Amino acid sequence: MGADSIEYEEERYGDTYSGEYSSDYPNNPEEAKAVRSIRVIERQHYKLKECMFYVDPVSGDQREVPYNWGERKRKKFADDMGLYIITKTIKKVKWTVTADTVVLFDDWSPYDHFTLVPYFPYWRRGKPFGMVRNLISPQEQLNKISSQELHIVNTTANSGWVVESGSLTGMTADDLEEHGAETGLVLEFNRGSTPPSKIPPNQIPTGLDRISQKAAINIKTISGISDAMLGTDSPEVSGIAIQAKQNRGVLMIQVPLDNLRKTRQYLAEKILNLVQKYYTEERVVQITDENDPRKPKVPVKINQMTPEGNIINDLTLGEYEVIIGTAPSRDNFEETQFAQAIELRKAGVPIPDDLIIEYSHLSKKAEIAERIRQMQGMAPPTEAEAALQQFQAEAAITQTQLEIAKLEAEVQNLQSTTQLNMAKAQGEASEPQVKVAELQSKLQMKREELDLRERLSGMTNEVRKEQSETTAAAKIATAAMKPNQGGRRDG
Repeated sequence: MGADSIEYEEERYGDTYSGEYSSDYPNNPEEAKAVRSIRVIERQHYKLKECMFYVDPVSGDQREVPYNWGERKRKKFADDMGLYIITKTIKKVKWTVTADTVVLFDDWSPYDHFTLVPYFPYWRRGKPFGMVRNLISPQEQLNKISSQELHIVNTTANSGWVVESGSLTGMTADDLEEHGAETGLVLEFNRGSTPPSKIPPNQIPTGLDRISQKAAINIKTISGISDAMLGTDSPEVSGIAIQAKQNRGVLMIQVPLDNLRKTRQYLAEKILNLVQKYYTEERVVQITDENDPRKPKVPVKINQMTPEGNIINDLTLGEYEVIIGTAPSRDNFEETQFAQAIELRKAGVPIPDDLIIEYSHLSKKAEIAERIRQMQGMAPPTEAEAALQQFQAEAAITQTQLEIAKLEAEVQNLQSTTQLNMAKAQGEASEPQVKVAELQSKLQMKREELDLRERLSGMTNEVRKEQSETTAAAKIATAAMKPNQGGRRDG
């Protein structure tokens, strides 16, 4: 790197020659320079390398053999796990660190990728540049014009004097030059001489102020950030027009936003790679229900070692894809959702009242939404209400069973009556048979009703069981959090 790799400082202002330099020090001033700092440059680049891989003969899955494992350890692990070892050429990261001409580190990187994740807002002809580079020239133009305007205003306030030689009394021309711009200045000149007069200031060039306004407009135009996006539009502009301008403004900065999304994708993929490769510690993470964030978080243990030696929820296993989803800030998102919910309500869409309350900015909107659900009968039942509903369901089942038993008894009685009257005339025997058919139909309907009630009762019991398990898990998580209230346990 030459001169860019070492920074010097001169030894002077009291520094004495210590004799560390060559004998021709007085004749060679370059020897008086002391090294102040040396630039350390870190390089990472891809390079092909032959690497060994473990291969599962059943699934064909391949995993790279750790770089620092010896031959004996590699073979022992392969024999224990029933794996094959193959060699193939792959792309690896070479890591080199230098300080001027000295190599500090030169070896293979422990990571599968570069440690830096770049963000390039724009990329043109193989060269990246940021969003500010195109704004430097308009900003310099605006600064220069503002300086000219300020200079003209200053010269107007103190434009100078025209004085006849020897006409001043009690002061000289130099004194007038020094104090001529002071407030309340009193000038005394000799009788019969020409009185002092101020030099007329230069007039402000026509169009200079408009040039400064154009320079400010150029900055907004080049950056793509309009007054509507900044929220500084004039008050006579309608809200719909402002919203349309904001939507068009987003299109102008779509390229930097797309590149930012791509950078976040790279970052998420690298984090996933690091987690699967190096994150092996056991930990408890708290999972939040996105549909209802107010519900207690469910604790889940990852990388949990069982007494048998198995690992539950092993993060190092599996292959995953990464999808990045973007959303506006929470305040803007809720404001948009609240406005859209109100518009849909006005259009006739039956948006629930509790959902509108959830999107509002009320301080206790969760409690208000819960009260509205209770008043409208949409809230989940309490323990007492659930117990009462269970009792009523069981009572209804019991009553249905009694009705079925009564109908079965009537059917048996009619069937016996029919058998006794078989010897009688056909007309006399037809009436009990009709009654038997009607009772059998009623009996079938009651049995179906009983089956439906039993199924509903079973579903109710399952829901109550799940609610009790969720409540128990929340209590366990709360108890686990109490000893470490100062730390953070959610993942």
